[in-house]
Amino acid sequence: MHIMDKIKEFNESENFWVGIVRDFLTVAFVVVVFAIFSQIAFGLWSPMVAVESGSMIPNIQIGDIIFVESIGRTNITTYEKGKESSYASFGDYGDVILYKPYGREGVTPIIHRARYYVEAQEPMWPGGPAAPYAGYITKGDNLKTNLLYDQQGSISLNQPVKKEWIIGVARFYRVPLLGYVSLIPRKILSV
Repeated sequence: MHIMDKIKEFNESENFWVGIVRDFLTVAFVVVVFAIFSQIAFGLWSPMVAVESGSMIPNIQIGDIIFVESIGRTNITTYEKGKESSYASFGDYGDVILYKPYGREGVTPIIHRARYYVEAQEPMWPGGPAAPYAGYITKGDNLKTNLLYDQQGSISLNQPVKKEWIIGVARFYRVPLLGYVSLIPRKILSV
């Protein structure tokens, strides 16, 4: 029996276990194709994040899926520079970035707007402490819960966001509610 005959027999089989294997292989194939496409298009194997908090309301909601382009493939436009050039994304000036707080691996990344860039020893905000190194000052868009910059609170206290901490820049549009598919099981398992 030739290989093509075996493939045809496998595809046409009505055996339950063969069907399970066939379904598994189909899903695996789709995942691999999506991962390769994601790497080519966005520079990341997994270019989507589910938003877990309301810190970016009203522009990004809890449960939204956001597509992220690798930091190696793009430049960051801060709120300050976006306002000068009229560049906006996700309902306000400048780019929304995804970064690892303090550069730590294994912690939930933060998705906030890059407000402006500071050089080492510049004040991080008017009357604020000097930046220990160059980096981005960030803040969520929610005017009720995010009154201060991330660097004024526990998210990144007195630490500008270094470029190497940045995973990527949010792109395109948000996909509402789809992120709950990922968030609900994580919340249930963490209880």
